[in-house]
Amino acid sequence: MKKLLFVLLTVLALTSLVCTAYAGGPPPKNVLKGVFVQVDAKAGTASIKLDGHEDLKVLSLGEAIKAEDVTLDKKVLVSLDTHAGPNVIKDISIMFMDMTVTKICAFLVIGLIGGLLSGFIGSGGAFVLTPAMMSLGAPGAVAVASNMCHKFPKAMVGAYKRWKYGQADLKLGLVMAVTAIIGVQIGIKIQKFILDHWGNAGSNLYVSVVFVCVLLFVGAYVLMDAMKGSKGNAEAKPSKLAISLQKINLWPMMEFKVAQVRISAWITIPVGLLTGMLAATIAVGGFIGVPGMIYVVGASALVSSATELVVAFIMGAWGSIQWGISGLIDIRMTLLILAGSLIGVQLGALGTTYVKDYMIKLVMSAVMLIVAVSRGAKIPGYLADLNLIPQLKESMVFGLDQISFWALMAALAVAGIIISVAMIKGMLQANAEKQAQVVGEAVNHS
Repeated sequence: MKKLLFVLLTVLALTSLVCTAYAGGPPPKNVLKGVFVQVDAKAGTASIKLDGHEDLKVLSLGEAIKAEDVTLDKKVLVSLDTHAGPNVIKDISIMFMDMTVTKICAFLVIGLIGGLLSGFIGSGGAFVLTPAMMSLGAPGAVAVASNMCHKFPKAMVGAYKRWKYGQADLKLGLVMAVTAIIGVQIGIKIQKFILDHWGNAGSNLYVSVVFVCVLLFVGAYVLMDAMKGSKGNAEAKPSKLAISLQKINLWPMMEFKVAQVRISAWITIPVGLLTGMLAATIAVGGFIGVPGMIYVVGASALVSSATELVVAFIMGAWGSIQWGISGLIDIRMTLLILAGSLIGVQLGALGTTYVKDYMIKLVMSAVMLIVAVSRGAKIPGYLADLNLIPQLKESMVFGLDQISFWALMAALAVAGIIISVAMIKGMLQANAEKQAQVVGEAVNHS
């Protein structure tokens, strides 16, 4: 316990220094947040009432912005083009979309499946939910902020359920969570830097590129490992990397009883740091945190997925405060997704008690690779928005949007089917074994 307190106090001290440098604060200087109240097509200007200010600010319409692109009486994020002159509008994004019955139902269903994934693999809800919110019309930064806000109460429920099943290592989760808080602060700073220099289009491109790169790399690695585990009935063993790292005797050495691991506390720090950075920048940390605990720390997939929920709860609460200060959280999306995910996360947690270790890895890898296709299809459009490539034809834009949408739907369907089938087979097998045991005991008694 003394070693744990030493590590936590040291990291918390570093956190206070990082927080000073990377605190939340107002939106970036080249991004304005407010409501347009008037537009003058002839003069090529638009008047906006900024948040926290009573006076109106007059902005010039950029070359790519027309008067009809300016929406009145709705809160918007406005990116300025500093190269074109002072107060020139480069891009306008409506922060909070109109809610229709279709969108409300879509958010509830997506939340349900995202929660199912999160409870089952300790991750997955976020890297499905963020692209889903963006596909339904939310700006990248708002989708990230709203997703992080919804994840900490959901993670709290999932962590409690998995802890009751004896799967979550609270000590490991606490150590990683403290370092993840530093990563959250750095990640928020990165997102704001991108908004400052490239606006909402740059933020969308950044989110998508990081999604694709990390999902493809981690998803392929986890898939290969899952396929190896599915060929035999032997229990999963720690990776060679984890075994090597566990041999490093760097004080303080810490023992995690549930994970059945003894390792230097400082080896867990990079895993937690990257988890927090990704969680803050793209609202996804679990697909780094879970594989990190499996292949670096040496915990089983079952324990890693459960412990990640503990980490997600702590850093989700911290990140929500930071994004809340910036005013980028859409509470309607947050509550709708949360309503569905709170049900799904409990079902997913229940499913882990009936499946083998490799099945968790299989679900994780399948969803990662399919979502990578969904986000990858959006990248050409974002590149065109930033004038990095020629403008796309309308037919091409429509086709890429369809690929992105249906790939995302496929990811949700595949996840739901695999988890449901695995749960049903596991429950039937458990009931059969229980009945066989009862019959055996009756025979022995006779």
